[in-house]
Amino acid sequence: MEVKVINASRYPLPQYATEQSVGLDLHANIDVEAVLKPMQRMLVPTGIFIELPDGYEAQIRPRSGLASKFGITIINAPATIDPDYRGELKVPIVNLSTEIFMLKPGERIAQMVLARFERICWKPVESLSETARGDGGFGHTGR
Repeated sequence: MEVKVINASRYPLPQYATEQSVGLDLHANIDVEAVLKPMQRMLVPTGIFIELPDGYEAQIRPRSGLASKFGITIINAPATIDPDYRGELKVPIVNLSTEIFMLKPGERIAQMVLARFERICWKPVESLSETARGDGGFGHTGR
């Protein structure tokens, strides 16, 4: 699928790390190392602007290595980029560890996955069909 992109950063376009990777790596478009203290949040610019086709969203997800090794994740994961958004992609990260994290210029901070979506049209009704689960919510099947 072709997606229009403007790369205003000094880093390569987002790329897949391997042949079967699902997410494209996004880089921190910062000039100098940034300090991220424990529990501190930061909105990290990427320098990337995209034009998604109608019917698609971009999901911005944490990188598993940063999350598992350093406690760095995305605050609102997965973040959604709507197809009508034309601004710079920025990644809201948070340091959930007890250690200071030094974010380096060009560091891979998140991954972007494209997903097809459908828009719904509400159909008001008086009742819903019965299921075995019914209205059982969180934890209804046990631990």
